[in-house]
Amino acid sequence: MGITESDDLPLLQFSSSSDNSATKRTGTIWTAVAHIITGVIGSGVLSLAWSMAQLGWIAGPFLMLFFAFITLVSTFLLCDCYRSPDPEYGPIRNRSYTDAVRLYLGDGVVQGSIDGLSASSGTQKLWLVSQALGDIAFAYPYSMIVLNIQDTLRSPPPESETMKQASVVSVCITTFFYLSCGGFGYAAFGDQTPGNLLTGFGFYEPYWLIDFANACIVLHLVGGYQVYSQPVFAVADKWFAERLPDSTFVHKHYTLKLPILPALELNVQRVCFRTAYVVSTTAVAMMFPYFNQVLGVLGALNFWPLSIYFPVEMWLRQRNIRGWTPTWILLRSFSILCFVLTMFALVGSIQGLVAARFS
Repeated sequence: MGITESDDLPLLQFSSSSDNSATKRTGTIWTAVAHIITGVIGSGVLSLAWSMAQLGWIAGPFLMLFFAFITLVSTFLLCDCYRSPDPEYGPIRNRSYTDAVRLYLGDGVVQGSIDGLSASSGTQKLWLVSQALGDIAFAYPYSMIVLNIQDTLRSPPPESETMKQASVVSVCITTFFYLSCGGFGYAAFGDQTPGNLLTGFGFYEPYWLIDFANACIVLHLVGGYQVYSQPVFAVADKWFAERLPDSTFVHKHYTLKLPILPALELNVQRVCFRTAYVVSTTAVAMMFPYFNQVLGVLGALNFWPLSIYFPVEMWLRQRNIRGWTPTWILLRSFSILCFVLTMFALVGSIQGLVAARFS
């Protein structure tokens, strides 16, 4: 993760703390880029061709670039919240998203058309467009892991500066792949573009290509799942440690020696909780096998609160921006616009989920 420690400190810290000289951070812009791209690009990429089909050749690429821009703005605000009170040299580090919130706020032949897929009515078209917005919103944000990644970076230069540069590189690379996947998928299939680019066809030829693409998705998500799960695991480990301070189940570590491989250290509580976590998330995914609708709901629920509202509020609080100044008005307008888009996407995605569930 880009951190070496002279003492036996936990991988993830749970609360805001002053700069600790015992922690040597070795992360660079390229380790941050690798973490961000691994965390951002996931299953959402499979729905982008369908989203392009709903939006058309003008609105589709424009909205992808628009969400890329929004993601960069909110990430820049969040990067400045890593240190406090000064964003570059403040003594207090917020090593996770929850720490920052707690500190600042309280605890072939090109097919398709310009206007996208045709629908039987204007209302149906509106619902489909809102679901497409939700899918694109799901594909970009990574606010929950920004500060965790930033906590691995060495300084100087200031961590916020390195993280902003890494975010620009990562979002540009991600947007290139998203536009390629969405654009080529829509160009190839037009109005027949499936919701899931790898599983929505009535045919599976050539088999080797589909299998290879699925293997690449699995390989990438092995890393992406780990990156996004670390904050959840950290919170769970803290909760168990506080509730059961004398339990050997929680605190005792066992060493497993394997031939050839280095010794493996195991903790029973971590093994049990993380296994249950993976099983439960898999079970929930199996209960709602409606790919686009679920992505739209998750994207809408995550986008405005975590990627827009909290970063904006924390940045305003950190910089002591007074009300009704130009900066205050600009950021509030930005937040309100994103809130309206989020509600539009959420309502349409819920409607699509309900319709799919009872159809």
